[in-house]
Amino acid sequence: MTGRPAHHPEGVRLQKVLAEAGLGSRRKCEELIAAGRVQVDGVTVDRLGVRVDPRTAIIHVDGVRVPLDQDKVTLALNKPLGVHSTMADEQGRPDLSTFVADRPERLFHVGRLDADTQGLLLLTNDGELAHRLAHPSYEVPKTYVATVTGQVRRGLGRTLTAGVELTDGHARADDFKVLETTPGESLVEITLHEGRKHIVRRLLAEVGHPVTRLTRTRMGPIRLGQLKPGRTREIQGAELGRLMADVGL
Repeated sequence: MTGRPAHHPEGVRLQKVLAEAGLGSRRKCEELIAAGRVQVDGVTVDRLGVRVDPRTAIIHVDGVRVPLDQDKVTLALNKPLGVHSTMADEQGRPDLSTFVADRPERLFHVGRLDADTQGLLLLTNDGELAHRLAHPSYEVPKTYVATVTGQVRRGLGRTLTAGVELTDGHARADDFKVLETTPGESLVEITLHEGRKHIVRRLLAEVGHPVTRLTRTRMGPIRLGQLKPGRTREIQGAELGRLMADVGL
């Protein structure tokens, strides 16, 4: 649909909003609008002069959400081993509050990682984003690298992607690959979109390869990358937009 979204005469020019969101210079943003690559509230805008309310407008460029609310924060944390996925552990065990003690926002974690699993965990104060990321209907894929006992046999990937029966029902991987292998252990990468408790460990144990070390490396488009254990980084701009788009925001 091409045209004009709801008019906000006291609003901010669309190209200015895009530029302030990091999409480039105002001239560059004017070119994006003229090319029909910008949508506001579901309407494709291809002419200049449109004013929007940045507090309420939902803007997409090339189908990717442009985050505008500066009060909402999303962080990637590399959770170390031994840390519990809670902001305040009632038993006094190491928790997530240590890593965001200097943040003024009231953050909460998206999903969980067991204390004996390290890697990518998202922290945010955006309730709707957190809800959708955790909801199984959005099927956000999560990727893990695992050290497992034994040498992985040929064809195990087909078994895992076809699925196996666990005590609480059928489970399957979206993708599986062997990264390294020796007679005694193997390093594998596994992707799946469900979040049942201990699902990766249970799935790999069921096919004869118990996990000895587990790291989550990716959630949707967000990668752990070179982030060191115990460190955080803010997810912003196009990266945050892709995450939001993955859950229909």
